[in-house]
Amino acid sequence: MKYPRLRTLRVGCVKYLNSVPLIHDFDGPVVFEHPSVLARMLHENSLDVALVPVFEALRHPGYRLVDGASIASDGAVFSVFLAHRGELSEVRTVSLDPASLSSAHLLRVLLAEHHGLHPEYGGEGDARLLIGNQAIEFRLDPKNADWRILDLGAEWKRCTGLPFVFALWALRPEVPREAVDELRELKECGVRSIPEIVGADDFSTPEVRHRYLTEHIRFDVGEAGRKAIRLYADLLVRHGLISEPGALDFV
Repeated sequence: MKYPRLRTLRVGCVKYLNSVPLIHDFDGPVVFEHPSVLARMLHENSLDVALVPVFEALRHPGYRLVDGASIASDGAVFSVFLAHRGELSEVRTVSLDPASLSSAHLLRVLLAEHHGLHPEYGGEGDARLLIGNQAIEFRLDPKNADWRILDLGAEWKRCTGLPFVFALWALRPEVPREAVDELRELKECGVRSIPEIVGADDFSTPEVRHRYLTEHIRFDVGEAGRKAIRLYADLLVRHGLISEPGALDFV
């Protein structure tokens, strides 16, 4: 039987195309939810392991984090962006996707740190933060051609020279170490299965799925990713969005 340890755990995964390679080879029970919901469920001990926003790992340190499996980008991510009309400097209000944690706070620090902008966030806005499958659909819809796009992966890369890690597998500290190894194995099998995933998934078109999973999304963390997480944490602290986080426990 594959992944015997994971089968004994309560597992939660993001319900977007970008997470499919991280869970594709697992046929045990999985709770599929939006990132912010998974973060809450893991924190409340409703899950043992979940793919959560990196912001959650910084806000609530103490989880074990899987080194070698993530949702990341090294440049344009395509599915996380601010859509706005007119000049970026004219944005005064931003509506946020309630499913987002890392991206909403990434937008805040990018606009504050690198553009000197402090718009109001929440509710209706003259700009919109979109993430996930619905963001891709918005971007590909010809009706939205008059919107300008600030891709947060591309903007982070331009400003810092680093990749950005959007989500990580996080485990409650009592979960056995064997589960970490199984999650890495699960990712490796899923990445090898991307051609199969592209052919079987029904989101958008095969061309869009292939380009997204092979050109925009990265599935590792690595030293550059860990450096980016540390920088993101420093910026969150600087702008008063979290208190000083403890050391992250990558295993």
